[in-house]
Amino acid sequence: MGLESVLHALSAPMRLQVVRELAADGDELSCSHFDLPVTKSTTTHHFRVLRESGVIRQTYRGTAKMSALRTDDLDALFPGLRDSVLAAAARQADRLGAG
Repeated sequence: MGLESVLHALSAPMRLQVVRELAADGDELSCSHFDLPVTKSTTTHHFRVLRESGVIRQTYRGTAKMSALRTDDLDALFPGLRDSVLAAAARQADRLGAG
């Protein structure tokens, strides 16, 4: 997990939306939970970028693919980064009226 790949993963609005929803829930969510305004293949791409950068982990529960933030790993390697990014994203969403 490198800083550059984590920052890249968090730079796309759709991926940041996924991370915000995972952080708000605090647990695992199935991929079908997310209602992203993009095609299924683009959604798959966004999840792959998040997984390969180390921001999320994915596991299967039956036929459902579950996603969760790798909070402990992120906080250990980059203290405060996750919280700072989430706070900035919330401020931006409030400012743009999309909160």
